[in-house]
Amino acid sequence: MTTGPYLYDDGPAPLHTGTPRSRNGLIIGLLVGTVVAALAMVGAMILVSGTSSDQAENTASVFAQAVTADDSETAYGLLCDDERARLSPAQTMTTYAHAGTPKVTGSREAGSDARRLVSVRWSGAGGGATTHLVVVPEGGGKVCGLG
Repeated sequence: MTTGPYLYDDGPAPLHTGTPRSRNGLIIGLLVGTVVAALAMVGAMILVSGTSSDQAENTASVFAQAVTADDSETAYGLLCDDERARLSPAQTMTTYAHAGTPKVTGSREAGSDARRLVSVRWSGAGGGATTHLVVVPEGGGKVCGLG
């Protein structure tokens, strides 16, 4: 401490006189809140955009309906990059078109990556046919061949 003449009779007062408080509860609360918020965001994403199965089936349904309606622009736009490099818009229609009305009947995983194999039933003359479209998550669901 310093000595000397003071303006007042008593010496300088210590700035922090209370006992220190623990902030562990606050830190733990913030960490738990962050984890809860992250889990809520994941749940919200699934509710808004659907599961990977739902997304793949929606992509396959739009693609099959575009092929049926002879809408080559939409169908070609739903192809993955590899298929676009391989096919022209006209070839897309001849490669994927079938007689009848398409109906998506389900999907399943197609390998260890995020590919899904979507079954499409084409009802029409001759009893119809079933095709399996490979759908990949490439900037949204994209059709990437027949499975």
